[in-house]
Amino acid sequence: MAESFLFNIAERVLEKIAHLSVEEARLAFNFESHLRKLKETLSRIKAVLLDAERQQHQNEKLRLSMWKLRDIFYDAEDVIDDFKCEALRKQVVNHPNITFKVRFLASCSLPLSFSLKMGHKIEVINQRLNELAIEWDNFNLGQGTDNRHVFNRETHSFVNSKDVIGRDVDKENIVDLLMKPSEGLDVPVIPIVGIGGIGKTTLTRLVYNDNRVNRHFPLKIWICVSEEFDLTSLLNDKKFLLVLDDVWNENQARWIELRDLLRSMGGLSQSKIIVTTRSLKVASIMSSISPYELKVLPHEDCLILFTKWAFNDGDDRKYPNLMRIGEEIVKKCKGVPSVVRTLGSLLFLKTDEFDWISVRDNEIWKLEHAENEILPVLKLSYNHLPSHLQRCFAVMSLYKKDSICYSDKVIQFWMANGLLEHSKQKQEWVDVGGRYLNELLSRCLIQKETDYALGFTFKMHDLIHDLALDVSQKECKTVNSQSYVIDENVRHLSFCDDKLLKVPQDLKKLKNVRTVFVHELSTESKTIHESIINLCVSKFKYLRALHLRCSPLTALPNLIGTLKHLRDLDLTGCRNIQKLPSSFYKLRSLQTLRMYGIPLMQLPVSMESLIELRYLEITIKAKHVKETWLQCWAFLQYLGLFECDNLECLPEGMQYLTSLRRLVLFGCPNLVSLPRSLKHLTKLEKEDKDLQLSLKTFSIRSLGVLTDLPQLLLEGSSSTLQQIQIENCDKFAVLPAWLQNLTSLHKLEIIECPRLLTLPGGMDHLTGLRQLRIRACPNLGLRCQKDGRGRLAQNCSHPGDRC
Repeated sequence: MAESFLFNIAERVLEKIAHLSVEEARLAFNFESHLRKLKETLSRIKAVLLDAERQQHQNEKLRLSMWKLRDIFYDAEDVIDDFKCEALRKQVVNHPNITFKVRFLASCSLPLSFSLKMGHKIEVINQRLNELAIEWDNFNLGQGTDNRHVFNRETHSFVNSKDVIGRDVDKENIVDLLMKPSEGLDVPVIPIVGIGGIGKTTLTRLVYNDNRVNRHFPLKIWICVSEEFDLTSLLNDKKFLLVLDDVWNENQARWIELRDLLRSMGGLSQSKIIVTTRSLKVASIMSSISPYELKVLPHEDCLILFTKWAFNDGDDRKYPNLMRIGEEIVKKCKGVPSVVRTLGSLLFLKTDEFDWISVRDNEIWKLEHAENEILPVLKLSYNHLPSHLQRCFAVMSLYKKDSICYSDKVIQFWMANGLLEHSKQKQEWVDVGGRYLNELLSRCLIQKETDYALGFTFKMHDLIHDLALDVSQKECKTVNSQSYVIDENVRHLSFCDDKLLKVPQDLKKLKNVRTVFVHELSTESKTIHESIINLCVSKFKYLRALHLRCSPLTALPNLIGTLKHLRDLDLTGCRNIQKLPSSFYKLRSLQTLRMYGIPLMQLPVSMESLIELRYLEITIKAKHVKETWLQCWAFLQYLGLFECDNLECLPEGMQYLTSLRRLVLFGCPNLVSLPRSLKHLTKLEKEDKDLQLSLKTFSIRSLGVLTDLPQLLLEGSSSTLQQIQIENCDKFAVLPAWLQNLTSLHKLEIIECPRLLTLPGGMDHLTGLRQLRIRACPNLGLRCQKDGRGRLAQNCSHPGDRC
């Protein structure tokens, strides 16, 4: 799907040229004319990319040319990032708080040939682009805007109710909503929401053709919204049921026009509208009623539906061997009826076990598209995404199917690969990424599981994951023991097969890989892990993200310092690594560093040079944390201290972490106190001369000596603190009276604090509180029972609260 990414890649490269920092621009001064030429050529090609996307399906030469263009764009982005890396190196050399030793080492590594190398690289890219631009002139491409035409499927209202399995309860629920008397002037809108293929249209057809509905609504109208329609000629003064099927348009103004039209017709408040959509945003725009979110079918219903489509009546009893395979096929459908129906029809009248096993063992996205109507239906959701979201969605194919994803980690991965756009509102990157994830949530492309301190966990439905695999085929590769052929231009790799014992030979040909995820390789043998890390440091010089969670590696190679573009490094659970290599300080581009579980005695002084760090998780065995690095990490937004068994206090210089948004302490049983300097954590508010503490989340776990909350929370964060989590603190005995002054607090969790006796007075002043969770606090439970739960119940009176 390079054609879907090209427009976005071109935008990102042009954006990077436009946002060169002062130091980067100074470094690029000698190549200003080359960069200007690059920008002009990129802009010229970008202007016709959308037309190229439309034409490439009918023009093989154009399609191949687009793949060449993708590689040139990526190479151009790498060159622009080279300026960033060099600017960072010089910034570290001149940083007033970096120690002499590191500065000396950095000075010694000054690449004297930088100018020559960069001039040559830009010149080569311009030459390649010019050659391709001449080729593109022959394609007669025109300019276009990013409003790619998307073909919606046409629908109708007819349904044979005998073909529909397992939707009786849903049908009754919708019919009840239709029969319910209306209040107010507006025509009530009932949104039905779910992923593609879940059965929204089928359910609506059942309702539409129900006899009770026929009697209740003299006029019924079914409109597939991809069609043009004129309501003024369709509606009269009769009470009506209007179905708007397959709605995608998220333009609120269009819906207001329709609402005002219906109001002008008057007397229609007892009419009803049903809207089917894959977008929760559409549902919220069109209705104040909570959407009816259609769930997957139970396995038993799916099996009945599959049998109906795979066999003639009664024939399933003749082939128990096929039915055993069929049960496994149904399980992979994950409750989506359109998939069950499609796979069942693929096997209709086929009685050879080989055919059934082939369907069972193949990924759905690899089935022949000529026979497979599943992905075209799902791909409508993908086609409706803006180009920047298409690229973010596609790389999520790297995560293992059915795995739990963490929003903060996904955002950091996107950020590392430069997939987030510069915010015009000057939002933080993490907030831009959060907006992207909320967009995917609203379009039912990911499914939220639970909230946690840093965001939320989510899953992808297996079919949506198949869609991601399909659209990212030449960008991303999941490497397993069956991976024999790997495209040399693949940019992202995911290893997730414990049967993989050696690196496939094809991987050694790759040079431009940007991501390596190691998920579930065997931890019994270090060989495969060593092979992968050695491949990374020797071949993948433009690597942006490297995840080696729970690897049995005992050391990182010293060559890891050559990965100057690396921005996201996850070493969580690599407990056999005792110290960091001496070249670690060269990873100056690091934004995210997870070392939870690596038992370091102390953070090495050389980590001062990681001045781009935004997210850090560490485990250290020392009693105290050195303060020297604090003055160097001005961008650090998250600091997590995990399993620091001997840690007694945090350093007093915490005030230097002026960007810190979250501080998490977990498994630090000897931590006696928090430093007063925490109250000086600052973030300069827009047009505000005063500096204030602006912590939003305060999470404390496994602090055995903690007895109460520090006063500094109130002193600086009373108007910003949104979440407090206290877990497994054996001596925690009292919540402070000033808790009632935390006006922005919306979530309070207290878990496994056996000495906590009571909640403070004034809890009813916490008007923003939406969730109060108390678990395994036995003395508090006894107190609440004695009080008849009256006070606690009063504290949970806000909508949506949960105790």
